Amino acid sequence: MPEITIELKNLTTGYTSKSNKRVVSKDLTACLNNGELTCLLGVNGAGKSTLLRTLSAFIPPLSGKILFLGKYLEEYTPKELSKLIGVVLTGRMEQGGLTVFDMVGMGRSPYTGFWGTLREPDKEIVKDAIRQIKIMHLTERTMDTLSDGERQKVMIAKALAQETPVIFLDEPTAFLDFPSKVEIMQMLQSLAHDMKKTIFLSTHDLELALQVADKLWLLDAEHLITGTPKDLAQQGYLDRFFNIPGIIFDKENLTYKIAKK
Repeated sequence: MPEITIELKNLTTGYTSKSNKRVVSKDLTACLNNGELTCLLGVNGAGKSTLLRTLSAFIPPLSGKILFLGKYLEEYTPKELSKLIGVVLTGRMEQGGLTVFDMVGMGRSPYTGFWGTLREPDKEIVKDAIRQIKIMHLTERTMDTLSDGERQKVMIAKALAQETPVIFLDEPTAFLDFPSKVEIMQMLQSLAHDMKKTIFLSTHDLELALQVADKLWLLDAEHLITGTPKDLAQQGYLDRFFNIPGIIFDKENLTYKIAKK
């Protein structure tokens, strides 16, 4: 049976400033398990990125609690969190002439100290992460010569080299063509299942999420609904959550199709 890695207890997310407080999502209660790929779905503005940033400790919760491995998130030091959570963001960072090996090697920064010098054991971990993601042929390439799909694989390898039990990803298939989307999602599913990672990602690729996710989190302004794709389909949540005129949801095959006129 999967073990609970992360637990949300009446979590409220949002932003504060000197003049006001803006609530994005409230009263979120759910859990993430090891060995599972969980996809976070919701329309634009539902609060997906804010939730990911809160879970990653980039911004504090407005109220409620987050537990990682039975310990409250705020009780961890930044160094401890860097060995617990790997984060892959959508935005393109300036990577200059860094080689793929150097970029993946940056995942070892929680372990290498101030100077970031890779020892032989670190180099072996980097090589293993590159092998796991099947990008050995890219090792000496520079980041600015890669396609979007190749670059995304490198960033996942970097998170893998970080050796964290948890990996968060914000829209990992954005900007990719369909074959690359499928490849990335299948790869993340394999990492969760084979390496017992807790992998949690936000996505707009609804049909892919339905096919590969172990669990879904459906987030809107009022609710967070969680469950397996099959259970949420049979209970009617997917019909209601993505109620779009002209679109029909097939509960048995977990697919959406355009209604014929």
